[in-house]
Amino acid sequence: MIAQTTLGPVDYDIQGTGAPVVVLHGSPGGVDAARLMARILPPDRFRAILLSRPGYLDTPLAGRETIDAQADLVAALLDELGIDRAGVYSWSGGGPAGYRHAVRHPERVTAIVANAAVSQAYTVPEQDLPTRLMTTTAPGQWLMRLIAAHQPEEYVKGELSGEGDLTPEELAARVAQVMADPDARRFALDLGPTSMPDRHRKVGYDNDLAQFAAIDSLELERITAPTLVVQGTADADLPPAQSTFAATTIPGAELLALDRGTHLALYVHPDRAAVQDRVREILLG
Repeated sequence: MIAQTTLGPVDYDIQGTGAPVVVLHGSPGGVDAARLMARILPPDRFRAILLSRPGYLDTPLAGRETIDAQADLVAALLDELGIDRAGVYSWSGGGPAGYRHAVRHPERVTAIVANAAVSQAYTVPEQDLPTRLMTTTAPGQWLMRLIAAHQPEEYVKGELSGEGDLTPEELAARVAQVMADPDARRFALDLGPTSMPDRHRKVGYDNDLAQFAAIDSLELERITAPTLVVQGTADADLPPAQSTFAATTIPGAELLALDRGTHLALYVHPDRAAVQDRVREILLG
């Protein structure tokens, strides 16, 4: 659906009928990635407000390039939907907009869950040429979809390898665990198409990288909402120090670490159940 807010159109969806929670996807991503994130929010307990951030899918970028503009767009979407206050649940590149929404509109935020979320200046880790060709070109993206469909174990292995600093032994064990766990396996395979900087996401992705590299301060010390920060300790995509910084800067914030977890830890780690319970507890208030 497209909401015509006072700050322009937003591609969004709503799932569930419970406590309202805005779900902010990473980089790349879109409303489809937010939908995957919301799988841990039971629809009878949460009203998940999913959106594509500017530059992704059907949310235009023009005029909403800055992190603060994207934070204000969240408030404008809540206005359009007639929602006064909502939780904020972000992952990775959705973190800056979520944090700034809480700083700029504190009266609108009931709680924050920041999962492996950018909190300081950030640049993408250098990728080797084969990885760049696989993730940023149309033939490479087609091949990745083919592997996911016909060689799912190899796809999950590549995904976890790229998103974590696991030893070969740890990687083999984690892949076996994910493949034997229907929910984790489904998440890992479904995430792939939403996380490629294809022609529907490249504009937003490029803008995110420019904005994140230029971060001076998100003013996290001004956040007043109850905050839970989640981080895998073997995350190769977002340095765990980013989450440590957020947890030590936001007054009263709680940090939960998933031991040897990758960037996907909240959704596929063998110990994720207790952390997901805490996520729901914080968001319900």
